[in-house]
Amino acid sequence: MKNCHQAHVHPLPGRTRVAALSSVILLAATLSACGDREKESRPGQALASVNGEEITVLQLNEEIQRAGVPATRQQEASKQLLQALIDRQLLASAAAQEKLDRDPKVVQAIERARALIVAQAYMQKRLANIARPTAAEVEEYFNKHPEFFSKRKQLQMDQLVLAARDLTPETRAAADGAKSLEEVAVWLDAHKVKYGRAQVTRSTSDLNPQLSKKLLGMPKNQLFSVREGERAMLLTVAEVRDAPVPLEVAAPQIEKFLMTNKNKELAAAEVERLRQHAKIEYLNKELAAGPKAAPASMAAPGAPAASSVPGQEGGAGGVAPDDAAAAMTDGAPARSPAAGSPAAAAPPATESPAAESSAAAGPDHAAIDRGVAGLK
Repeated sequence: MKNCHQAHVHPLPGRTRVAALSSVILLAATLSACGDREKESRPGQALASVNGEEITVLQLNEEIQRAGVPATRQQEASKQLLQALIDRQLLASAAAQEKLDRDPKVVQAIERARALIVAQAYMQKRLANIARPTAAEVEEYFNKHPEFFSKRKQLQMDQLVLAARDLTPETRAAADGAKSLEEVAVWLDAHKVKYGRAQVTRSTSDLNPQLSKKLLGMPKNQLFSVREGERAMLLTVAEVRDAPVPLEVAAPQIEKFLMTNKNKELAAAEVERLRQHAKIEYLNKELAAGPKAAPASMAAPGAPAASSVPGQEGGAGGVAPDDAAAAMTDGAPARSPAAGSPAAAAPPATESPAAESSAAAGPDHAAIDRGVAGLK
């Protein structure tokens, strides 16, 4: 509370009055400068200044959140991330000095990034209040897919890894005539073919159901081959054992999977709704989508076409290429919940619910999933 007191004012002489007025102006300027400094360096706002450009707490918090740093490591990570922000600002300033921010390709990339960020924010807002799956829904999924959970099997496979160029007709003939993987190894040694040995452990929750059925139906130690890129593998199922996953263990992953599916469906429906209410005119008629074509944002990203599946080759008593593609493609209708991104920037999909409970995947899993060839 300010107290005001009346006082008698006596006029000052001219020179004294000028000096007093100067002192008042100087005091006011000093107070104003102090106020500006307080405003510029508010505690907890700016963390560093790079050639006059401030790096703030908000920027650092955004980096910590995007990096997924746990709370126990945030203090240590903050120092590293702040240095990364300083480096980024230095590079951005250097680019601006060379007018790279006006380069047409850079401008286009910035516009694309902005559109993606805004679209993602819109979709996240639309999907923010979706009800989580109920316990009954989780249990229903669990009961409908015993192959992933209650009747889950684990397959241990032995393999010989060699260069794809060495998987010649002669090598295939030797494998066809061999009774075990060891006999193939002896033949490779005799013909000076370089190879390596490895083991792969997979479960029926990891594999496409059609492939799982074929592998489980094979006699023990029966050979089959996989070819992908510059590498080929000769494999045999050495052991199959029960590896059930109880409901209480699988429930969190099932819930996550069902939530992802729900997000994906609602995101696709929202994109379709926006399309129906929009006026879309194709100025280049050759690029116009057909009446039944799905928008690019709604297409299933994880399913390669049959013709693109590597290593599809016939084998003795083998599976036709189309069958192999269907068995190995992530988009097969009966496949376990698979990794894949939902439409239009919806939250990322998860692995199959039981996958996180299974043994760690080896380096050849992708090859087995995508390129089984010559199943005998």
